[in-house]
Amino acid sequence: MKKNMTKLTAILGAGVMALSLAACGSAGTTSATSAAASSQSSAAAASASSAAAGSGKVYKVGIVQYVDDASLNQIEQNIETELDALGEKNGVTFDYADYTKNGQADGTVLNQIAADLIADEVDIIIPIATPTAQIMQTATEENQIPVVFAAVSDPVGAKLVESMDAPGANITGTSDALNTEAIMNLIFAQNPDAKKIGLLYSKSEDASTAAIENATAYLDEKGIEYVEKTGTTNDEVSAAADALIAEGVDAIFTPTDNTIMTAELAIYEKIAEAGIPHYAGADSFALNGAFCGYGVDYANLGVATADLAADILLNGKSPAEEPVQTFDNGIATVNTDIASALGLDIEEIKTAFEPYCTQVLETVTAKEFE
Repeated sequence: MKKNMTKLTAILGAGVMALSLAACGSAGTTSATSAAASSQSSAAAASASSAAAGSGKVYKVGIVQYVDDASLNQIEQNIETELDALGEKNGVTFDYADYTKNGQADGTVLNQIAADLIADEVDIIIPIATPTAQIMQTATEENQIPVVFAAVSDPVGAKLVESMDAPGANITGTSDALNTEAIMNLIFAQNPDAKKIGLLYSKSEDASTAAIENATAYLDEKGIEYVEKTGTTNDEVSAAADALIAEGVDAIFTPTDNTIMTAELAIYEKIAEAGIPHYAGADSFALNGAFCGYGVDYANLGVATADLAADILLNGKSPAEEPVQTFDNGIATVNTDIASALGLDIEEIKTAFEPYCTQVLETVTAKEFE
């Protein structure tokens, strides 16, 4: 179910995400365009040097969601809010309301959505998440409708772009690539004596492949035992979580995996009751009950995606020449409800995390996402 920005603002305002910032070192971050890139693309979109500015022109914008989950919904909400602001600023309309769809993680549905958007002659398509982007890319190979993807963890590995700097063809976008080493460092900063790590992910998620490979390489190098469990449905994910609990793992790691994100509300309580901290590759995992979400600020990513799409439409930019934008993986969001359940002191956690992130935020479990 689609959630509006007003509701999210109200949730945040009520303290669901209490922004308690701790200054942290820059260790463990990736090279990134981050806020600077977002600011530059926003300025470019807002300047609207083309004749389109102030023309009252209506642009049809297809926004295609992969599945309902807190991470992807947050991105969609911020794309829409930024498009509204840019439309008002530039005297044009970005009509996304008639062309916003959700594939519910079903490839057949996503292919039909692609066909419908092409038939509707949309001016641009914004697919959210890797599977959605791949289907939209294939669907637009002949008609060359511009595609600006959001939250694709490995655009090159997913064969969406030729390179991050020169995407090629009709596609570019924003990436939520995860710095796996940094989140592994957080795990051992919190518990230096951890002996066995659980890896919980879906094999159907391309976004998880590189991160899990990086995690196993990190753990192999340190001589740390790990257990991999996977699932492609909520029931399978729940069974996988049960298996990791039975294995007696000291912590669980999940990358930016939409399958696990969708199931998080169903598994977080039993993981916490077992005394196991769950670390994951997005702040929205922490909103839905994981101990720590680490990585890209999805609100900022959504804004940057909208800026890039608007720049292409308003200023006639070619997606092939627009570099894929990446972001600092330096924000650790800690769920204080779960920290308390685990018997951990939030101030001690912040101190332990400081060398490995750019800031630490506090949140509590947002049951509104259920």
